[in-house]
Amino acid sequence: MNPIEQFNQERKADIKSMGQDEELKKKSLDWMLHADKYKYTYNFEWMGRPIIKYPNDIVIMQELIWKLKPDVIIETGIAHGGSIIFSASMLELIGNGEVVAVDIDIRKHNRDEIEKHPMMKRITMYEGSSTDATIFEKIKSHCEGKKTVMVCLDSLHTHAHVLDELNLYAPLVTVGSYIVCPDTFIEFFPKGYYDNRPWDVGDNPHTAAMAFLKANPNFEVDTQLNDKLMITEGIDGYLKRIK
Repeated sequence: MNPIEQFNQERKADIKSMGQDEELKKKSLDWMLHADKYKYTYNFEWMGRPIIKYPNDIVIMQELIWKLKPDVIIETGIAHGGSIIFSASMLELIGNGEVVAVDIDIRKHNRDEIEKHPMMKRITMYEGSSTDATIFEKIKSHCEGKKTVMVCLDSLHTHAHVLDELNLYAPLVTVGSYIVCPDTFIEFFPKGYYDNRPWDVGDNPHTAAMAFLKANPNFEVDTQLNDKLMITEGIDGYLKRIK
């Protein structure tokens, strides 16, 4: 066995074992809950723009984008723009591809900063609901004739909205690529934790993803990613299209 194969096999075995470590899973979730007291995920930037993600998820997204080399990355939810700037910067390194993003309210101060960013050349933004038929048709047009399409759903986190997004955008995802559902960890935080939000335990992206998977055998949870992340916003949320 050559050294690269040996390293990869050892790593795969370690990840599998880690995924079976229930104590580590609990510690990771406890850490996430403790760190959220300080809005931990709000404290990072990508190329000058706030990126509201755990660093682990940024690294995983880098792995996926570099491996897949998507022609189009669709992102629902823009906020400060860090995530779409990150995706665009990865596509810039690859030398191909476009980020197509939508948000129901692109605030002027955020739009101004995104539009003057050097990565804007790989970004198209639409303002409106991600599930609006007119908006969807505009986004869909960017995918026509493309070899690889990836989707990240990070807008409204209610079960109904995310499930609508999943059903709408899943057909655009190419075989071997992914739908990423952030904020599935809401299901594993204490009930009532988000007392000023319309989502909670039992009504969130995780419950939507599980309902979607039951009806869509073309997708499955990438358990290896799930096992190695541990500290992640996307517990069971990296959905790979397998057929």
